[in-house]
Amino acid sequence: MVQALARAGCAVTLVLKAPVRTGRLVDPLRALPGVTVRSPHAEGLVDGEAGMPAKQAAAVLARIDEAEQRDSWGDDPPHPPGTGFDLAVVRGRRLAGKLSHGPLAGRLWTYLTDVPQSAGEFTGSAKGELRRIADASRVLLCQTEELRGFLESAVPATAGKSVLFPPVVVLPDGLEPRPDGTPDGRALKLVYTGKFAPRWNTYEMTSLPRLLAMRGVDAELHMVGDKIHDDPKDPGFAVRMRTALESGDGVVWHGGHPRAEAMRLTAAADVGLSWRHPEMDASLELSTKVLECGTLGVPVVLNRTPMHERLFGADYPLFSATEDDVLDALTIIGKNPEVYTLAAERCRTAAEAFTLDAAAGRLRDCLAQTFPEPSAAVLGAAAEHERRAAQPDAPTRPHVPAAGQRRLRVGVAGHDLKFFTRLLDYLRSRPDMEVRVDPWAALRVHDEERSQELVDWADVIVCEWCGPNAIWFAQRKRPGQRLVVRLHRFELYARWPRHLDIDAVDQVICVSPHYARLTHEILGWPMSKITTVPNWVDDRQLDRPKLAGAEHHLGMIGIAPSRKRLDLALDALEELRRDDPRFTLFVKSKLPWEYWWIWQKDEERAHYEQVFRRIRRSPVLSGGVVFDSYGRDVASWLRRIGFVLSTSDDESFHLAPAEGMASGAVPALLGWPGAETIYDTRWIHADPSAMAAAISGTVALGRWEDDARLARDQVRAAYGLDEVCRQWTDLLAAAP
Repeated sequence: MVQALARAGCAVTLVLKAPVRTGRLVDPLRALPGVTVRSPHAEGLVDGEAGMPAKQAAAVLARIDEAEQRDSWGDDPPHPPGTGFDLAVVRGRRLAGKLSHGPLAGRLWTYLTDVPQSAGEFTGSAKGELRRIADASRVLLCQTEELRGFLESAVPATAGKSVLFPPVVVLPDGLEPRPDGTPDGRALKLVYTGKFAPRWNTYEMTSLPRLLAMRGVDAELHMVGDKIHDDPKDPGFAVRMRTALESGDGVVWHGGHPRAEAMRLTAAADVGLSWRHPEMDASLELSTKVLECGTLGVPVVLNRTPMHERLFGADYPLFSATEDDVLDALTIIGKNPEVYTLAAERCRTAAEAFTLDAAAGRLRDCLAQTFPEPSAAVLGAAAEHERRAAQPDAPTRPHVPAAGQRRLRVGVAGHDLKFFTRLLDYLRSRPDMEVRVDPWAALRVHDEERSQELVDWADVIVCEWCGPNAIWFAQRKRPGQRLVVRLHRFELYARWPRHLDIDAVDQVICVSPHYARLTHEILGWPMSKITTVPNWVDDRQLDRPKLAGAEHHLGMIGIAPSRKRLDLALDALEELRRDDPRFTLFVKSKLPWEYWWIWQKDEERAHYEQVFRRIRRSPVLSGGVVFDSYGRDVASWLRRIGFVLSTSDDESFHLAPAEGMASGAVPALLGWPGAETIYDTRWIHADPSAMAAAISGTVALGRWEDDARLARDQVRAAYGLDEVCRQWTDLLAAAP
């Protein structure tokens, strides 16, 4: 992690949790440019020779952070106390839990591995602790896609913050990968490195040389490690394990070695062993030892799991579940050089994504998104607001930022910011903006004193929703202050916009050209004040590998109220399933009776009663519709979806198809008014029959992957988070 952060351009301070016994690991890090190693024990910050418990470590980190702030800014820092470091990378639930209550909260990049890995282990306290950690973390680093998806479904607060950061494999200096080629004319050398424990099948491994000899394969097993697990469920394990290691019956026990020497022993072997008990198949972690073998060109015997199939391919020849499977695989590669070569190449290719350069690239992308560069236009706008506040009648000047000037002050006010969250995160992360939020308790309920403070302070005020908040701020805005109002479909047909003093509003934001035009026609506001800035799509979060069979899975996100037209989606599904029953519709939504304002309407109840009766009774639809619970884990859910449907009567934008496109799914829409102004007409169909024919043809002709790639490129260019944030930045930086 230290090396990857340094390569990504960070100045890194490594805080050691225990006293230094040997410089074998630490000295190379001290030699890296831009890296500082702090040893609290040697510096007198910690007494004793033991490692730091989590509570003490949290206190030490807070002290070092405070000292960093003083070193950087002196006694009068420009930021609040405790902002010395821009980010703090921590690993482990206990430490992250302690830090979530302290001054580093909000700057944590938490690497989560020690989390419960099944629903049964997820107690209320564990879920609460992880929620607090997620709330206090800017970024959550997850080792595997499986762990990220599990966390997002179990702890909704992790959604949107979880970033994939797989294990990193770095070869020790001077160590070269194993030469290509199979063992010829000598015993097959097997190797295992790590701890010796029952579920790791290490005792069973010691029988392999003897059993292979009975099949005519000469082999020896090299075991590297000195940690023999004491298992309360099997008190005799440690004795049996040590006896087998010392038996000499085809087994060479090397004992414990530093990582570099263990990797040299691995490179000298022919086959690595990572065969484990089936209970381990559900693990959400990826073995670093497997990746090290791949980097060294040593093929590995391991269990068949979805994670391993994705890495090595479903036809990888060394997948093994039982002892007989292991023996069969080793017998085959001992006698078939081409199988050995294939396995080695698969392992080498799989490991390429886990290099130090790949890790630095991931961090570089994440850093660029988390810490945007300042903009001269924004700084210039801030300077102009400050100047005009001092000279209200002065003419506007060009935006020329001055050294050390204050940031642009942006206020955001609204009763529901769910559609503004990521934009708000982005604005807060900008070094050239200062952001304050005025949260209204309800459409008409707010703290007038706090709202007035926002009026007195802000250069620009953004009203999310064109409701009573927009009316209130329009009546009180200061001369030279800019007021931006974002209008959604909901308000366009309500009464509030008709009471808004449009002359006091600098810009009205609509999410689509169609609704911008409707706003002009219905309200009579000048088009010069109406701007289209689309909804954002978090394309990086949504871009995840698809699961097997996704091309036959249709998805809908949100089916209430009835104008979402689930019935039309069922029409398309019926046509598809008549020819191919593999087509399945997955619905991620609250159910209509969970919305009291929908379920109290007779016409809405009648619509859904008919729809659900049809699903129950149709022999074609039977087993073809799956309802998944509503939640924030959309990115994980979309991994199984190949087509995202939009069958609504009316939408202002409809984010679901765009999210699907970012995930690598193909959009399929019916022509609701304005759809063609948001989505390419190739994705829009005249009716459910045409939609079904297009979906069927796309799959049958093998075009699904190409269409998905095109859709992803389109949404990234038009609605990707970076692009929409750029448009908002330009909008807020406009001249007062």
